[in-house]
Parts: sequence; C-alpha cells; structure tokens
Amino acid sequence: MDLLTANDRSGEYPPSYYAAVAEPLPPCASARGALTADVCVVGGGFTGLSAALHLARRGYDVVLLEAQRVGFGASGRNGGQAGTGQRVGQDALERMLGREDARALWDMGRDAVALVRELARDPLVDCPFHDGIIHADHRRRYVRHSLDYAKKLQDDYGYGLIRGLEQEEMRHLVGSPAYYGGAIDMGGGHLDPLRFALGLARLAQAAGVRIFEDSKVTQLAEGSPAVVTTDRAQIRAGHVVLACNGYLGGLEPRVAARVMPINNFILATEPMDADRQESLIRNHHAVADSKFVVNYFRFSEDRRLLFGGSESYGYRFPRDIAAKVRKPMLEIFPQLRETRIDYAWGGTLAITMNRMPHFARLAGNILSLSGYSGHGLAMATLAGRIASEAVAGQAERFDLMARVPSPRFPGGAALRAPLLVLAMVWFSLRDRL
Repeated sequence: MDLLTANDRSGEYPPSYYAAVAEPLPPCASARGALTADVCVVGGGFTGLSAALHLARRGYDVVLLEAQRVGFGASGRNGGQAGTGQRVGQDALERMLGREDARALWDMGRDAVALVRELARDPLVDCPFHDGIIHADHRRRYVRHSLDYAKKLQDDYGYGLIRGLEQEEMRHLVGSPAYYGGAIDMGGGHLDPLRFALGLARLAQAAGVRIFEDSKVTQLAEGSPAVVTTDRAQIRAGHVVLACNGYLGGLEPRVAARVMPINNFILATEPMDADRQESLIRNHHAVADSKFVVNYFRFSEDRRLLFGGSESYGYRFPRDIAAKVRKPMLEIFPQLRETRIDYAWGGTLAITMNRMPHFARLAGNILSLSGYSGHGLAMATLAGRIASEAVAGQAERFDLMARVPSPRFPGGAALRAPLLVLAMVWFSLRDRL
C-alpha cells in the first residue's frame, strides 16, 4: 500500500484545520530531466526542509524532492508539541547508554527546542511559539514517578524549567477529572506545525534550495555520485539525505525493517471564548498524558481545542475520524459533549521498537534520519541540522544518535503491521485497566 495516496489526494493537503488557515507556497514544479546537485534531500517535512536549509547555508547546492507538497506528511498534521529531551526518559537512556551519552542526548533535545524557537521567530516563518507542556498522569500510581523524574532533571541535569504537579494543581491547570498529577515543563511548547513547515520551506528557497514537488523517488542507486530516480528525472548527487519517515515505503528496506508507519488522528472544535479556554487548559499550555495510546491536546490561535489520540489498526483512515477522536476527548472533557467539531484529520508518523530516532549511514554518502515516534517536531528539525553537519564532515552528533540501539521489528517489514495490531490491542487494553 502506498501511504502517499492511500488516504489522501495527490498534490492536496489533507482537510485539516492547519491547512484551512495556512498560507501555502505556490506549487513547485516537478523534477524533470537530468539534474546534478551537491546534496539531494528526499522528503519535504521537518527533517528534509531543515537539512536542505542548513546545507544551503553552508554553501551546498541542494535539490529537495517531495512526492506530494512540502509539509504534506506528519510535519504538517501533528499535534504541534515541541517537547524537551528525547522520546525516552533520561533514566532509561542512562541504563541503555551510560551517563555520558545520555547527557549528550539530553543536550541535543534542549538544542532541538531552541532551534525551533529560533526558526519560528524568523520573519519568513512567523510562527508563534507558546511555552509549556503538561505531562498528565491518568493513573494515581504513575504520579510518584513523575514527581521523582522532575526532581531528577532538576538535580542531575540542572534543569529548572520543570516541576512536579500534585493532583490539586493538575486539576487547576487542566479542567478534567481524568488526571491525578504529573509535571509541567516550561522549556517545551507548541506551535502550528504546518505554518512552521511552510516557513522552513520559504527559508530554504531563500537560501537557494531547489524544491521539487510531485517528485516521488522510485529508486536510489549507491555510488559516487549517488543516483536518485523519479518517474521524470534523474538526479546525480555527491550526498543523499533520506528524510521520508512514515512515507519511506519500499525505497530502503534496511530502514523499513526498523521504522514502522502508524496513523494517528486529530480533531479541531469550534472556537471557544477565552474563559472557556482557561477552564479547560490554563495559560495556553499544551498537554500530553501518560497513556500508551497518548491523548495530546492544546488550543489554536483562534481558541479551538485541538485534540489528538485514538489507536489505528490499519493503514486506511476510518470513515468518521471525528467520531473516533471525539470518544477519547469526551473521556477527558465530558463537558464538551455539546461542542461542535469543525475539522478532523489523520496522518502517518513513524515509530521504532525503542521509540528513539533511527539514524543510519547507509553508504558513505547516503544518510537516513527517521522514526521520531511522536516526538518529531523538535527532534526532526534538529535532525536536519545534524544531517548538514555530517555531510560537512562534522559527524559527532549524527554518530551519537546512530550508536543508540535500533532493533529490527520481529519479522522485519513484512510482519511489523500485524504485530503492531496485537501490540496496540494489548496496550490500549492496559490503558483502560
């Protein structure tokens, strides 16, 4: 199944709230004929756009190929939360990699959010960034760990922007009976992801990047130069950066065995007044909870609740996405039962077995960066900068991430989907117990 077209029309953004309020770029031409470049970037999401931008700023001649429109995939559809650190907690990373590498990964996570903030302020991006992400525990037994983890980050990492939340303060900040405590991290925050992606594309074009849309890559041949083929073009490039994430398909089996596409869904309510917004989430923070099938939510600039969640057991989107997401929304906010739903959409992201990004040097001049596991807004943007460093011969940060164990899914790409169904059924059942 081609996930580029399985649920969406070619050349069109999905009918999301983000697309409805976006100022899109004029369509870019398809790649045609014989082209050459110093670097060919495959994929026009956060990773690819950031890689192209930072490579061009280093003086490289860059071609970026996007099969649909820039920002079409997960980068333009996600929950818009830029979280601190990695998808995996520091205590787990210390056990996995040791204190030194775990600290370096923490620093990368901090750099990732700082980079998003910096780029979002650029006049060509102009994307408001709102501080604060609340981690909300849906089980009382989880609260002690959240409090201890916040204290660990304060004491061991010198991170003073996080603090634990007891139940009373949690229910003051989030107007829901579903949560018992957690933590608030003022180092993270949220923004409109499609607006941010389109801004990155404008920055890349201004830096000299040649962006081609409607240019699906069908073949990648290793060599010096490497040869990237679409149905209408052939690009010879000294380096290739694969930034396809959940839309990789069968282009690179070595990556596909370790990075799995999954779907997730978001709705946008009707606009609310300021008092009602504050009664649900105070101070314009974002929220993500402790469920394995995470509920995540925040408010838009025009005070719509953007609520994401629910599990997916196949690659086709459900017929009624709004009804699917409305169910978990009402579990968290039963007071919204009469609230109108104006938009609902789905998207494809990518996960790994251990929920850490998968960085790989597939050949001396071919890099792949993907598998952000729902933590991609900041990390994917930084990944693009790290790719530019590696192409320029400064590969320390790329190599650190590549050292993180990246297990194959049992059975590789062939069995990952049916095993995912079993896992999602089990974990969604566990969330309810």
